[in-house]
Amino acid sequence: MTEPTLENWRRVDDYLAATLLDDDPDLVAARRDSLAAGLPAIEVTPLAGAFLTLLARMTGARRALEIGTLGGYSTIHLARGIRPDGRVVTLELEQRHAAVARANLERAGVSDRVEIVVGRAADSLPLLGERLAGLGEEPFDLVFIDADKESNVLYLDWAIRLGHPGTVIVVDNIGRGGEVADGASVDPMVVGTRRGLELLGGDPRVDATALQTVGAKGWDGLAIGLVR
Repeated sequence: MTEPTLENWRRVDDYLAATLLDDDPDLVAARRDSLAAGLPAIEVTPLAGAFLTLLARMTGARRALEIGTLGGYSTIHLARGIRPDGRVVTLELEQRHAAVARANLERAGVSDRVEIVVGRAADSLPLLGERLAGLGEEPFDLVFIDADKESNVLYLDWAIRLGHPGTVIVVDNIGRGGEVADGASVDPMVVGTRRGLELLGGDPRVDATALQTVGAKGWDGLAIGLVR
């Protein structure tokens, strides 16, 4: 029996990606240029990115919200999955990250369907709410949350408020290497993750589940919510 080690998880991820995914020079370049620009290598894996594309396609999403742009790798996947007349709004704290993302989106040919909003998501999300209320913009069909875990409760609350019945919400990195089950943890990322999961489990506005994952990024997981 193969040992459950990070090396073997990565090997299986490589095999699955080679078997199921086509080589994509724009995505490879996006990861390369993000790393060269000094961005942390914490973007989703190729398999997880393809999951976002398929999820957008399966749900027929026209409007997607992403919290945490980084270098735009997951943004490209979302933009490729939404409907041809759709739009991705992605929130990024760092101006430097946003500049790298813009170049990656332009090369991938999806910049015309993506809006990058730079600043604290805690400030940008209420502004999006005002746009929905005052400018008549439509709510979001799909929300991907992959930012600072300490703010997951805030992000989830706004994801629900900016959605509609049937909106799908995906929260990344909820496994925390198994630490998420430790109620005594004082790690802010673990505490924030647990509070977000507790919101999903107790909020009458949403139904939710979660999946543990193993792979190139180790032992992790994601939560999926459906707005009622």
